[in-house]
Amino acid sequence: MIFVTVGTQDVPFDRLLKEVDKCIIDGTIKEEVIVQSGNTKFKSKNMKMVNLLPMEDFKKIISEASIIIAHGGVGTITDGISNDKVVIACPRLAKYKEAVNDHQIQIIKQFDKMGFIIPLYNPKELKIALERAKEFKIKKYRSNTSNMIKLIEKFIDNN
Repeated sequence: MIFVTVGTQDVPFDRLLKEVDKCIIDGTIKEEVIVQSGNTKFKSKNMKMVNLLPMEDFKKIISEASIIIAHGGVGTITDGISNDKVVIACPRLAKYKEAVNDHQIQIIKQFDKMGFIIPLYNPKELKIALERAKEFKIKKYRSNTSNMIKLIEKFIDNN
């Protein structure tokens, strides 16, 4: 199963879902596709569309997915890579009114630089990214949250 999530922003992200749908229609994607569409009102008979999943269901689907195709949100990317999943990440862009700025480009570039994800800067290149996913070596992700908490606690204690 492939899990697609486009975030919960109050603006749509049709560009990515159109390409996923095309890949299903042309046979590039043969697996079941589940989509958390948020405020994107894209309609497809080829994918199971859900507006918003409860967090427990979201985490369960991520754990079961073979590939995660997502927007460039840090939370979704880290959920995917911490579950040892291939993540294809596509940024929402301001020029298409999908976001207020292009911060997701920087997020994706950083995760790509560290070798954790497959970047997808143009949804029309989804077939290439899916082909790359077949050979992608998953890099083990280790959260640094506990170290950050210790640093903050130490700072607070010393001030």
